Amino acid sequence: MKSLKHPLLITAAVLVVLAGGYALWQSPSLFGPAPDKGGVIVSGNIEAHESVLSFTGVQAPIVVLPFDEGATVQTGTLLAQVDDRLYRQQVAIDAANVQTANAQIAVSQSNLAAAQSTLASDQFDLSEKQRDYRRAQSLVQTHAVSVQLRDQALTAQQQSAAALARDQALVQVAQANTGLATASAAAAQAKLALDDVTLSYATLRAPFSGVIAVREAELGQLAGPGVAIFTLDDLDHVWLRAYVNETDLGKIRLGEAVDVTTDTYPGKTYAGRISFISPDAEFTPKTVETNAERVTLVYRVRIDIANPTHELLPGMPADAKIALLPAGK
Repeated sequence: MKSLKHPLLITAAVLVVLAGGYALWQSPSLFGPAPDKGGVIVSGNIEAHESVLSFTGVQAPIVVLPFDEGATVQTGTLLAQVDDRLYRQQVAIDAANVQTANAQIAVSQSNLAAAQSTLASDQFDLSEKQRDYRRAQSLVQTHAVSVQLRDQALTAQQQSAAALARDQALVQVAQANTGLATASAAAAQAKLALDDVTLSYATLRAPFSGVIAVREAELGQLAGPGVAIFTLDDLDHVWLRAYVNETDLGKIRLGEAVDVTTDTYPGKTYAGRISFISPDAEFTPKTVETNAERVTLVYRVRIDIANPTHELLPGMPADAKIALLPAGK
C-alpha cells in the first residue's frame, strides 16, 4: 500500500502546482491583465504642435520679455520685444522721403500744365501766321503787296512752327518728369511699407494659443534671426503616435473612438479618435520594440485626444485601447 501512496502524492502535488501557476498567470496583480480578445492596447508618446519662436528681420537687444515657462498665452499675445528705436527712425526718414516725392509730383504736374498751355498758344500763333502767309501770297500775285512782305509772312510762319515743335518737345519732357516723379513716389512709398513691416518684426507675438514650454532668452540679450526665444506648445490639440500590427490593420477604422490612459493619472481615461492610419508599413520603431518585435511590420496611427485641461504634455507616455472590429466591416 505504501508503494501506491507515493505516486498518488506526487501526482496530486504536480496538479496543485500547475493549478497555482495557472492562477498566478491569470492574476492581473502580478503579470498584468489577461489579453483582451476584443481589442488591442498600443503604446506611444503624447505629441503636440510645437513652434520655436524667434525674431525675423531685426537684430537688437530684448527689452520686453513678460512670460516664463509654463505660462498660458492666447493668439496675438505679446511675448517679446526688441529695442526698435533704429527701425522707428528709419520709418521717419522714409516717411519724409515720401512727402518729398509727392511734392516733386506736384511740381512736375505744374510744369506739365504750363508747357501744355504754351503749346496751345503756339498752335494758335501758328494758325494765325499760316493765314497771314496765305493772304500775302494771294496779294503778291495781284501786286497788292510786295514780295518782301510775302517773304516776311513766310518767315513768321516758319518761326511759329519751330516754336510749336520746341514746346511740343518740352511737353514731352514735362510728361516724362511727371512719370519719373510718380515712380519715385511709388518707390518711396514701397520703402516706407517695408520699413513698417520690419518695425512690426521688432515685436514677437504668439502665433496660436498655447503654453510656453521653453524660454531660451533673457532681457538684454541680443536677438536676431534664428535666435530661439520661446518654444510654444499647442496643448489644445495633442495626439498619440502609436503603431498597430499588420494583422490588426484591417480591424481598425478612421474616426474610431479610442480610450487613452497614462501612468501619470492612473484611473483616468481620455477620449481619443483615430485620425490617421499610415498607408505604408514599417518595422517596429526602436523606441517601442522588444527583441522579438524587431522584424514585425507595423502601421503608424495617430490618435487625436481631447485635452481641455492641458494635463497631457508632449513626451508623456500613454496607452490606447483600440477595439478591434471584424475584418472588412
